[in-house]
Amino acid sequence: MKQSDESKYIQQHLANERTYLAWIRTAIAIIGIGFLATTLHFNMPMNEYMADTIATLISLFSLLLGVITIFFATFIYIRNRRNINTQTFHSSFIIIIFMTTVICSGLLLFSFYYLFVI
Repeated sequence: MKQSDESKYIQQHLANERTYLAWIRTAIAIIGIGFLATTLHFNMPMNEYMADTIATLISLFSLLLGVITIFFATFIYIRNRRNINTQTFHSSFIIIIFMTTVICSGLLLFSFYYLFVI
């Protein structure tokens, strides 16, 4: 049997797949947190327009963040797969900075909601 590029770097490809699955789990957790926050909010007896709007924004923001995370995880997985086979390396610095900024923005939105609305 002839050895392919994929079979030469089995450990690296398996690590790449594990990393991809970890990003997918993270995206699902982010989406779940948004739904949890909204569900808990709308189960409370208060009926304020501002609180309802912020709870809805938190839910939409976490859904969007989860979808963006899945998109970037897939992009990075495909790029790393190609880089493993060609033995080149490009760090994910820009994507990491972007995701950190987006997640910090979400935390600020959650903080605003819990400090000023509830």
